[in-house]
Amino acid sequence: MARGPKKHLKRVAAPKHWMLDKLTGVFAPRPSTDPYKLRECLPLIIFLRNRLKYALTGDEVKKICMQRFIKIDGKVRTDITYPAGFMDVISIDKTGENFRLIYDTKGRFAVHHITPEEAKYKLCKVRKIFVGTKGIPHLVTHDARTIRYPDPLIKVNDTRLLISSNLTLVTCAW
Repeated sequence: MARGPKKHLKRVAAPKHWMLDKLTGVFAPRPSTDPYKLRECLPLIIFLRNRLKYALTGDEVKKICMQRFIKIDGKVRTDITYPAGFMDVISIDKTGENFRLIYDTKGRFAVHHITPEEAKYKLCKVRKIFVGTKGIPHLVTHDARTIRYPDPLIKVNDTRLLISSNLTLVTCAW
């Protein structure tokens, strides 16, 4: 019997919104486990190799990432299978480009160029609000961020505007 999590992902079983070719190989890069689920993310290797065409092979993507040029939401990421999700800001320091991952009308990830000023902000949907230990209120966003002591007027399904320093600015109620 198999023990532990699955480590491989067949190309045919990969999510359709990654838009991978069926015939260019057997396996697809399996995203690392962190903020997003498998069906809600795009691995960094697919973003750099297939979407931006900055590399031809996975080995070249690894060399780009290990030079610490790639930032996701303001943090340097060296894992080539790191999952980037909806509304994530991907910055490339060497070229000075900033991108935001959004969905197009068909439900696929679209790469959207943004300005450096716009790259400082991120929209986060509030998934859950709960009271933790010692009565401290917590707020959980769609990208698995936990914010302690949130504004008491915030409700579930509201949208928070976050700066890169994790400070909350504006709440949009739905």
